[in-house]
Amino acid sequence: MTYALSSAPERQSAVHTVDIAGTAWPVYKVEALALGILVFLGSLALSSSLQLAVLASASSTVVAWWTLMLVERHSAARR
Repeated sequence: MTYALSSAPERQSAVHTVDIAGTAWPVYKVEALALGILVFLGSLALSSSLQLAVLASASSTVVAWWTLMLVERHSAARR
């Protein structure tokens, strides 16, 4: 039986993370996905159009993802 041990030290992450099913997820990703779900449900309820709901939630998720990532990295760099 063969196995390998990693000799590289674990790198400390500058972003805040949350443990989901054993995987460290950055908080900004979870927040962006939650916002996307809320926008999807809200726009689906208001417009009853699945196409509009998917496009609105996808665009808001991408904008939130990138914005929150840049804010998180900027605040981590200032520390």
